[in-house]
Amino acid sequence: MRAVAVTEFGGPEALHVIDLPEEHAGPGQVRVRVTAFAVSPTDTNLRSGFYAERDAVKQPPFVPGMDAAGVLVEIGEGVDTDLAVGDHVMAVVVPTGAHGAYREDLVLPARSIARVPAGVDDVAASTLPMNGLTAVLALDSMQLQPGQVLAVTGAAGAFGGYTIQLAKAAGLTVVADAKPEDTELVRSFGADMVVPRGDDVAAAIRAQFPDGVDGLADGAVQDDVALPAVKDGGAVVTVRGYAGNGERGLRFFPVFVGTYAEEQEKLDDLRVAVEKGVVTLRVADTFPADQAAEAHRRLEAGGVRGRLVVTF
Repeated sequence: MRAVAVTEFGGPEALHVIDLPEEHAGPGQVRVRVTAFAVSPTDTNLRSGFYAERDAVKQPPFVPGMDAAGVLVEIGEGVDTDLAVGDHVMAVVVPTGAHGAYREDLVLPARSIARVPAGVDDVAASTLPMNGLTAVLALDSMQLQPGQVLAVTGAAGAFGGYTIQLAKAAGLTVVADAKPEDTELVRSFGADMVVPRGDDVAAAIRAQFPDGVDGLADGAVQDDVALPAVKDGGAVVTVRGYAGNGERGLRFFPVFVGTYAEEQEKLDDLRVAVEKGVVTLRVADTFPADQAAEAHRRLEAGGVRGRLVVTF
C-alpha cells in the first residue's frame, strides 16, 4: 500500500512515496481507498519538522494530511451506517505517525466520513472536510445571531471562504479582507463589505462599523493586530491557538478541527450545503502522488487560491 511520507524532516524534497502494510477496519472503524487528498499548511508544517517536538515519541515514517476522499472498501464490526461498500466518501483525518490522509488505504473512525456531495468528484470533495468543519466549529463557538456582524480575515483562503458562505447562510452580516486582486473573489463568497488586507485591517473594519464587530474569524492569523476591530466583549476565533491578551472582555475560541473529527452529522451537513449551492468547492490544481513535493512547493510559494489536491 503506497503512501506519501516523511522519513526525515525537511523541505518538499523530504516527501517520498513509500510502501506501508495494509490495515483493516476494526470495530467502529471503516477503511477507505483514497483517490484524492488535499494539501494544507498543516501538512507543510508537519513535513518541515514544525511539530517534531510534539511527535518525538513517534517513529517515522510520518504521513501528513487531514483531508481525503475515495471509495469505502470495508466497514468494521458494530458500525451503524447507511453507507455501503463502494460508496464514494470524504473524510477528515487527525494525523498521527503514519496515520494521515496521504495514503492509499486509510482506516478511520466510522464517524469521520460522510458521503461525497452529489455531482462532485473525489478531487473536489477532498477539499471540504478539514476547512469546512473548522468553519462550522468557528461559527458554532461564537454563537452569533442573525443580523450580527462577523469579520473574516484571510477571506480568500479555504477556511475564510467557507466561513463567509456559512455565515451568510446563517443570516450574519460579513465584512472580509482581501488583496485588490482577490476582492471580487471574496465578494463572490457573499461578503457584504470588503476591506483591504494588511496590518490596518482593524481600522478599515472600524471605519465601516464604528462600534466594532460582534465576532472575528481570524483566518489570516493576525492575532492582536486584528483585535481592535471587535467590540468589547465580542467573540474571536483563532486557528493557531492564540488565546488573546486579556483585554476588553473579548471571548477567545482557539479552534482545532480535531474537536469535530467524529462529528459525522456536521460533515454530512456540509455535503448538503454543497448540494444546495451554499458552499462552493475550489480546486486550484492537481498532482499525481509522485509529485506531492511540487504541490508543497506551490503552496509554500503563496498566492494559491483554492486547494491543491494530490491523486492516487
